[in-house]
Amino acid sequence: MATVEDILLPDIGDFADVEIIEILVAPGDRIEAEQSILTLESDKATIEIPAPRAGVVEHLKVAVGDRVSMGAPLLSISTEDTTTKAQPPEPALEPPPPGATSSTMAATQTPAPSAAPAAATTTEDAAVLLPDIGDFTDIPVIEILVAPGDRVELDQSLLTLESDKATMEIPAPTAGVVSELAVAVGDTLNTGDLILMLRADAPAETGEPATPEPIPPSTGPTTDSAAPSPSPSPSPSIPSAAPQPGETVPRKAPVLPRPEDVAAIARGRKAHASPAVRRFARELGVELGAITGSGPKGRVLKEDVRAFVKQALTATSLSPNASSRSPATTPAQPDPARFGPVERVELGRIRRISARHLHHSWTSIPHVTQFDEADITELEAFRATHKRAPEETGAKLTLLPFLLKAVATALARMPILKAMLDDDGEHLIHRHYTHIGVAVDTPNGLVVPVVRDVDHKGLRTLADELADLSVRARAQRLRPDEMQGGCFTISSLGGIGGTAFTPIVNAPEVAILGVSRAATRPAWDGERFVPRLQLPLSLSYDHRVVDGADAARFITELSTLLGDIRQLLL
Repeated sequence: MATVEDILLPDIGDFADVEIIEILVAPGDRIEAEQSILTLESDKATIEIPAPRAGVVEHLKVAVGDRVSMGAPLLSISTEDTTTKAQPPEPALEPPPPGATSSTMAATQTPAPSAAPAAATTTEDAAVLLPDIGDFTDIPVIEILVAPGDRVELDQSLLTLESDKATMEIPAPTAGVVSELAVAVGDTLNTGDLILMLRADAPAETGEPATPEPIPPSTGPTTDSAAPSPSPSPSPSIPSAAPQPGETVPRKAPVLPRPEDVAAIARGRKAHASPAVRRFARELGVELGAITGSGPKGRVLKEDVRAFVKQALTATSLSPNASSRSPATTPAQPDPARFGPVERVELGRIRRISARHLHHSWTSIPHVTQFDEADITELEAFRATHKRAPEETGAKLTLLPFLLKAVATALARMPILKAMLDDDGEHLIHRHYTHIGVAVDTPNGLVVPVVRDVDHKGLRTLADELADLSVRARAQRLRPDEMQGGCFTISSLGGIGGTAFTPIVNAPEVAILGVSRAATRPAWDGERFVPRLQLPLSLSYDHRVVDGADAARFITELSTLLGDIRQLLL
């Protein structure tokens, strides 16, 4: 026998009068427990409302555009009487529960309908939110390391994120059992977003075998519906939990049962827009963060997206930021498969991010490159005798620590090359610290870890830090803050070869030093030609900040310091 009941809007936190932007079911549809039935959009978050139980949709009581609050009727569903249908599978699952249920009834002297839910709700799920990960936003999830029902320990890795140039594993803030995943591979997260629900005290308290099973995902949202049907309540939860690991992990949106979870997601949103507008913007390749919304409370509308694209296409002169976002206007190329076998390989994320950054730097900064050579004959002789003492265990002393110390000294004498141009283009920001980035070639692309306070460190310390940063850069284990804050960059290709190149300035820096392979060449000493080891240097600089004369003085000063490293002590 089927009964018809209304589905009401559950508690969604402090939000009220929330607009319905999408209805995901229709009359006659068969829905399962926890299946999304409609989508709401508050001021700063989009929320999918799940079905509290399975059934068939009879009538819709709302429409797209309606505004609802907690307790408002959404739709009516017909549910079959489970007393007869739930009985057959119970004998197979019945032996453990009867003993546990009878013991529970004897201890509490209360009817079974109230005892079963009490045992299932002795613990509460705690929301695990994404911690502070620095200045990065919209970081994609590339790997999920746990599943519903898994037991995790304190600091155990839950999932892996990949930022612009680093891969980060997010640890568990406490031990417990994963009751529900709120993210899937490919989702993008911000600080404060919900990751999963964790049952901190999940180990069984009553000894019931059903407690550690993956029942918690369904017991949380269905506690309200457990009272009307006391005896069959365990059996519906078991089949609803069985498909959950397969269904909720890749697709299902997070169920937000608590106000703090909704507020956390609201804080992570950067642009206010409906899913349809977001999809429309993605199809056009437009970043919603670049658009000023004209809708209520700054919401981005489709008209705003169209206007932004039209302005980008028709503007005669674009700003550097807009030009880097505007669609490419290169002519169509012939299909290369017409001429022979080809293979299409997706460009790695780090290379895509680097490509956009380099394109922006190249098109927005007026580059000039100054070339010179430094005589490092004496430096190399000194380095060869101090590579590593027999009793020392530190990193090998290479040429790069000497370059760092020489560049730091030259920057102290000519600080204009470690300044930066303010966003308004009319002010300079002078930095009273010397953090130098070092480009590291990795299998996944070029990354630039930053060595801090180079002017206050010795050669051995710099050698150890460089070795550590290089190893972790190639293993994609650099923290985001270790690739930020540089005021000058060194890109050394000496180990590969070449005589000179023109490196691209790493904005917002105003200069970058390229170093090629040293070579022995004859040099005139006033009386005869003698062999000297010459190191090619290439200094690219932002001509808006650095004049050609300043660049020439800087590279000459650097060459002098490298030619006689004793000057580093002055």
